[in-house]
Amino acid sequence: MPFDFGIKDIIDILLVALMLYYVYRLMKESRSLSVFGGIMVFVLVWLLVSQIFEMRLMGSILDKLVSVGVIGLVVLFQEEIRKFLYSLGGSQRFRSIAHFFRLRHHKDEVVEDKETIMPIVMACMNMARQKVGALIVMERGVVLDDVVETGDRIDARINQRLIENIFFKNSPLHDGAMIISKKRIKAAGCILPVSHDLHIPKELGLRHRAAMGISQESDALAIVVSEETGRISVAIHGHFRLRLSAEELEAILAKEVR
Repeated sequence: MPFDFGIKDIIDILLVALMLYYVYRLMKESRSLSVFGGIMVFVLVWLLVSQIFEMRLMGSILDKLVSVGVIGLVVLFQEEIRKFLYSLGGSQRFRSIAHFFRLRHHKDEVVEDKETIMPIVMACMNMARQKVGALIVMERGVVLDDVVETGDRIDARINQRLIENIFFKNSPLHDGAMIISKKRIKAAGCILPVSHDLHIPKELGLRHRAAMGISQESDALAIVVSEETGRISVAIHGHFRLRLSAEELEAILAKEVR
């Protein structure tokens, strides 16, 4: 029987290689690379036993282990799987398609909301001048109710003075994150997931790692005011925009927050 190798086989190999690459990168970021190596060894042994050597008894045992092991892996790596699925849905091409249809559907709506954006920008600039640390999370498509529950509910209109008072050094809520949702300050003093990404510059502190963490696990936008340097940064889609001016911060919020 001649060996048939076509274009579908090439695509199949490329897709498997791409999937393995993403899984490898995800495991590396979550410090589970050794677990990934163990899983790959088990899969290779399973393929050799069941497909190459056709050992029926051993193959059937390994088949049962694989079927049960898949459920175990889903439970064990639920956070990594959620992050992987979000990275697919939050990719640049997917966002571009969604943005296109959003523009077609809302082409007559006003994009920039000064009443929501400007109090945040002005509060961040004042806190930056006084070197008051702050962490503000803007909820977008992914609901952050689980994060809100870790802090104190406020449910107040967005107000520059209120934002500055919450992050004042003697305020009991200044160490946590403020969550803004649907043009209202929903909660403050909230706890965010901290990113363990090794590519984050060492000079960035815990607030920046928390901002990166929420931007990796959701589509939220996180604004950080550094207490040490007074510089303003934004974390979005797992990337930082550092050393922002008032105009740059306003432009990012006008573009990304709807």
